[in-house]
This record gives sequence, C-alpha cells and structure tokens, in this order.
Amino acid sequence: MTEVLHPREAARVAGPDEAVSIDELALAARNHGMPLEALRFDLTPPGLHYLLVHYDIPFVDPATWRLEVGGHVSAPLSLSLDDLRARPAVSRTVTLECAGNGRARLLPRPVSQPWLDEAVGTARWTGCALSSLLAAAGVRDGAVDVAFTGADHGTERGVEQDYRRALPIAEALSDDVVLAYEMNGAPLPPQHGAPVRLIVPGWYGMAQVKWLSSVDVLTEPFTGYQNEVAYRLRASADDPGVPVSHIQPRALVVPPGFPDFMTRRRIVDAGTVPLFGRAWSGRAALTRVEVSVDGGASWAPAVLGEPAGRFAWRGWTFSWAATPGEYRLCVRAVDEFGAQPVEQPWNMQGMANNTVQRVAVTVR
Repeated sequence: MTEVLHPREAARVAGPDEAVSIDELALAARNHGMPLEALRFDLTPPGLHYLLVHYDIPFVDPATWRLEVGGHVSAPLSLSLDDLRARPAVSRTVTLECAGNGRARLLPRPVSQPWLDEAVGTARWTGCALSSLLAAAGVRDGAVDVAFTGADHGTERGVEQDYRRALPIAEALSDDVVLAYEMNGAPLPPQHGAPVRLIVPGWYGMAQVKWLSSVDVLTEPFTGYQNEVAYRLRASADDPGVPVSHIQPRALVVPPGFPDFMTRRRIVDAGTVPLFGRAWSGRAALTRVEVSVDGGASWAPAVLGEPAGRFAWRGWTFSWAATPGEYRLCVRAVDEFGAQPVEQPWNMQGMANNTVQRVAVTVR
C-alpha cells in the first residue's frame, strides 16, 4: 500500500449549491439500500440486504481459495474452504448497517456514497468462530491488533490498496466474531463476500471485511487507510477524529399506505393506521422505541417486540388514530446510553449519523 494521505484529503464537503454528482450517482447505482418495506422480513433476503462494495466484486474461485492466518502467532495456518467447513460451525443473527447511512441528509453534504436511511439488513451468518482459528494458530503474548485483508483492490483518495481493516485483539478474540461462508442458510453470494467474509456483530459495516484472504496478528496498532483515514468522526479536515466502531441506536418504520412515485410521500386513509418497524443498537441494549406524528414535537411509546438475536433488530408496533391532513412521522430508538438525535449530528465524512427518520404522509 502506498503512503497514507493527510486526513484533510480523506473527504470533501459539497458546496452550498452543489448537486449530487455523476460520480456519486454511479456509486448509488452500484451500491444499494434495503427497500424499507423489506423491514417486514425477520431475515433480509440477500438480494434486498444493503450492499456497499468499495472497489470491484472480485472473482474468487472457492475451489482454490485459501485463508492465510499469520503474523504474531506460533503456528501459521493456511486453510481451504473445506478446511473451514470441517471445523465446528456457529451461526449469528446480526443486523448490519453502513457507517455512512444517512449521509445524504447532512448539510453541508459530505461527498461520497449518498445514503438516505436504507443502508441496513439482517441475516443469519454461519461459519467458523474466529477465536477458534486464532487459538489453533496460537496468538503470542504482545498481540495488539488483528488485521483482515480482502481481495477487493483499488485506489481511494490516491492510495492504492487492498481493502484492509483491523480489530483490537480483545474484540477479535470474542466468540461472537465469525468467518462466515453462509448467509441465511445458503452459500454467500458473490456481492456479499463469497467464499468467506468477516462478521463482527455490533460494529458498523466497514468492519465486516468481504472476500477475506488473510488474517494477521500484529504487535503494533494497525495504521492502514481504512482505520486511520477513512471511517473516522472528524469535525474538520484538520481534526484527527475518533474511529467509528459500534452501531448507534436507530429505528425505522415501514412507510405506511402507498407512495407517490417521485416524492415517496405516503398516502393513507383516515382511521386507525397500524405502524410497524424495526429498531437496533450495536453499542447497548434497546430500552424503548418512540413515535411522533407531529415532526418530533411530541413522542409516544411503541410496543417493542423480542429480538431475533442478541445482535439483531427488534420489531415494534404503534397504532395511529389518523385524521385528515399533512403529517411528518418520526421514529426513534432509545438504548441504555440515550435516544437518537432529532437534529443532525454533523461530521466531515458523514459517519455514524443516526438522526431520526422522517416520513411525509397525507391522510385523506
């Protein structure tokens, strides 16, 4: 990898009247969010699950693929897909969310993949526990980080690289971290990291390295681009910022009624309107979900359902007595550390923005 750029070069903010560019539209066409009506599924079908590919979807032949486990270990490993499948299998139901979800709603707008609210999905991931591989390799004293390298290769702000991220050793040794080769009971699709990807429950999507090729135990903190330049919360270009890690609380509603084609404004009939959605947090347990029908001026509690897993979203319901008029529905999740913000928390790269969802509704 070439030299890491100064943080000031890692992101750009759009001008006051700058429209979304052709480059951003091209990113939006390659990557996609989950249609919010798919919140109805406990497990998101793979074709509806949100997708972000940094560079290209690499072609990796499962028959010849190997995973190299090395670095500061006693017994380096070189494993085939059959080797991984022969080890004890574990499954985790995990909600994944892109760290840039909601970026396009920020003002001024950070220039990048223009996500709205839909960069999320929940799946049942099956594979081998990373901790068991690290135990087999024998992590030596003095280990600090574990770096994960994917097969996707490209440049970002002038830095040529394989996509590579690292976790602190304590996180990597958690029994919840999985090297997944199945999604919802079927082999991983190419776009979701086949033949093997990393799943780190509770963390934003940037930690979930796809098309995994190597795992390296390090004795020094990892200083690669995706940890030190990208995916940081910065107030300005000169701010070194703090790294993005665990998912902040968020709730979404299935938009009620039916939509206008262009504006997506919803149209419902007056009367009792049942609302349904999902809520999640990677940093702490949820305590409640609240709904507002007046744009956030007042809030009422929703009924919170049981989670599909410790790291998965929870369903919620709310009964709205709707009368004719124009409304803006809002929904927010609350965990042990607090509620989603009503006003946008701005940062230079548009990361970890969890401002409440707003849905325009006409009741007729």
